[in-house]
Amino acid sequence: MIKVGVFGAKGRMGSEVCRVVEAAEDLELVGGIGPGQDRSALEGADVIVDFTQPDAVMDNLAWAIDHDIDTVVGTSGFTAEKYDALRAQLADHPTTGCLVAPNFGIGAVLMMHFAEQAARFFESVEIIELHHAHKADAPSGTAVATAEKIAAARSAAGLPAVPDATTQEMAGARGATVDGIHVHSVRLPGLVAHQQVMLGSLGETLTIKHDSFDRASFMAGVLAGVRSIGSRPGLTVGIEGLLGLQ
Repeated sequence: MIKVGVFGAKGRMGSEVCRVVEAAEDLELVGGIGPGQDRSALEGADVIVDFTQPDAVMDNLAWAIDHDIDTVVGTSGFTAEKYDALRAQLADHPTTGCLVAPNFGIGAVLMMHFAEQAARFFESVEIIELHHAHKADAPSGTAVATAEKIAAARSAAGLPAVPDATTQEMAGARGATVDGIHVHSVRLPGLVAHQQVMLGSLGETLTIKHDSFDRASFMAGVLAGVRSIGSRPGLTVGIEGLLGLQ
């Protein structure tokens, strides 16, 4: 049995994690805590899943790493600096693993993979991501990761910068720019998590779209991470390796 704890257990994602862990025959839920609660309640865990907030996650992970507890992280807002900080902490704990995934949805990861494959064949590409109104970060971690993958694929193919003839614009009208790729964020009640990658060349477009209508859609990826992180010391970013996509 893998003993699992949850940071953010009362949140939308955290409560869903608790439900599926309790239902799994090979996993045991040892506890779940919310903001401000004593983390020592999770000291018996083999793995802690974190679905909290960008301003809380790094402190949670530092505590878990100091206690040599593996972590599986779905919290958004990670930057290169945060990844570097995690690598530095994990270097002092060589048997401890941390998996940070921009998205745990299998379909979402495939969408990112297909967009990366398609990027070198099209002159231009833009990303539109849509989430519920309570999401704290924009663009989403998934959109940022997608843009970075697309930009790297375009660079490897020797493509020039995405064309953009805009000379006058209201601030923000063209969205954010991630490695030269425009990313547009929508926040509305009624949405969960949605993204489309629009690629275009003369005479044709290709749209690769993924929709998550229920948070249960992320749980297969979370459980795969929980079951595999014990054999993956150090920092792992994304679940592509778990799916054989790397």
